[in-house]
Amino acid sequence: MTITRLPAPPTDSAVDAWHAVVRAAHLADLPGHVPAPGRVETEGRLRMSSVDARSVHVAAKAADGSYDGVASLVLFTDRSNRHTGFLDQLAVHPRARRQGVGTRLWAAVRDELVADNRTSVSAVVERGGPGEAFATGLGLSNALPLAWYVQKIQDALAAQPVRPALPDGYVHAHWTGVVPDALADAFAEAHNAMQDAPLGDVDQSVPPWDAVRVRKAAQVIVDRGGVILSSAVVHTASGADSVAAYTELVLRDPSDVRALQYDTAVVPAHRGHGLGRAVKRHMMDVVAAAHPGVREVATTVADENGPMLAVNEQLGYRRERAIGYFQTKL
Repeated sequence: MTITRLPAPPTDSAVDAWHAVVRAAHLADLPGHVPAPGRVETEGRLRMSSVDARSVHVAAKAADGSYDGVASLVLFTDRSNRHTGFLDQLAVHPRARRQGVGTRLWAAVRDELVADNRTSVSAVVERGGPGEAFATGLGLSNALPLAWYVQKIQDALAAQPVRPALPDGYVHAHWTGVVPDALADAFAEAHNAMQDAPLGDVDQSVPPWDAVRVRKAAQVIVDRGGVILSSAVVHTASGADSVAAYTELVLRDPSDVRALQYDTAVVPAHRGHGLGRAVKRHMMDVVAAAHPGVREVATTVADENGPMLAVNEQLGYRRERAIGYFQTKL
């Protein structure tokens, strides 16, 4: 076994070998009802870095050319997070476990972090399983407890067939892909409302959003082969349209049956009007009409985020499994 760094861009055979590992690890470690990642998602993540970041991908290569394990490291490039990194993936094929593969991959990742003068690293870890035991053994601790919540779309629509009415002066809007130019600045301002979302003790900050950054973030998802749907509540009463609330839904592969809920936020000046529930209920209609093959929506919520947990419960989300944002200093 040798540790090798993937070329950029990776070859098709490297993508296939990588995907074989992440799929096998997923099937071994997660409940059967959690859909496994598709190849489109795997290839997109290997070929396209996130906004304000660059990625390093390393693999444990077996003698026959297959991969025993893989690891992806995100190195943030924005000024506020230049000191830290995010371990986006570390997976070992079930056939190669308990042979030191994970430890060697972690050593390669740590070398990359130290060489780039990073002083901390974080990772999202499944709580209560082998991943948590491995992470804590490396010195990582849970800085932000979270959990996955899942909503069955048709069940939720049947339970709430009528959308809640918006207060006077507010209207719904939605789009697929990059935000329309007319709403780009207002949409970026609404993104900055996420600055007060719970981050626990995570050694990472949320960079400020502007129109350029929100466009780039959506384009990355599209360029990776996915789909991003956005629903917003627009405040028209002031004479200049502003985004009072929004929610984003992502299909990492157009064939996905489970969509991922990304950010949901209500701008502080517009809170107290039920806009969080309204915008998420509107999104249910959007995805049901545009992507009828999507059966459910999954989202993560911090254990301490009481307001969002309450909104999600009203909309039919049910807790699926516990995870955590683990981190360590280097």
